[in-house]
Amino acid sequence: MAFDWLTTPFLCGLLLAVILPWLGCYLRLRDEWLAALAYAHVAAAGALLASLAGVPPTAGGLAAAAMAGWGKHRVVKRLSGHAAPALMWLAAWATSVLLVANLPMAERLGHALFDGQLFFADGRMLGMAALALAIATFSLRRGSRPLLLAHVYPDFSRLRGEPAWALQAGFDVLAALLLALATLSLGVMGAFALIYIPPWLAFRRGRNWSQGIRLAILIGGAAYVLAFALALAFDQPFGPVLVLVLLLFGVALA
Repeated sequence: MAFDWLTTPFLCGLLLAVILPWLGCYLRLRDEWLAALAYAHVAAAGALLASLAGVPPTAGGLAAAAMAGWGKHRVVKRLSGHAAPALMWLAAWATSVLLVANLPMAERLGHALFDGQLFFADGRMLGMAALALAIATFSLRRGSRPLLLAHVYPDFSRLRGEPAWALQAGFDVLAALLLALATLSLGVMGAFALIYIPPWLAFRRGRNWSQGIRLAILIGGAAYVLAFALALAFDQPFGPVLVLVLLLFGVALA
């Protein structure tokens, strides 16, 4: 009974540990790992700016990430290679660091966003994580075939006269929103590690697409449970512990 207060944070993080590796498989397929890092930093910068304006940080982080996901496709799509997410990442990082360095009221929130504040997750955050899992499940199951087809045969939609931009933009916004929600509880690098390392390992060992997704979710979930226990036992911030556990998984399994 003494640890009942940990149930909500644990379940919240566990739901995110299912979502992120699953989403990460599609980002890795599209070679957009840098976009994931950019979205996480944009969400952190948006949360900091929102808190200064008296707006809930969660709302600011989600709004900033959604705009970044849309902007990546519509505004800066003419930039070559990974230039668009790289520029977003650098701009968001610089903004966050300057806010934390110059505004005392942003310092505490900044450390929480970069270290991870999972242990402070409440019922509202758990509800948002559950809703995110439902949306991710519906969207990725329904959009899996078109996304895979667009990667393998990029001219298919054009030849059929279908607007390919809607699928691409929709996925970018979905990925940005899910990353933002994870960043607000797991921390910037904790969320990125969950979306990058399990799919990387799954792509090396999975025999097919479906098995790779299941393996990525299994690795992410196992790393999350171990990191949660270690962070709690040694009274450490969750984000760095999660990153180190995932790195150890990477060294062991790669």
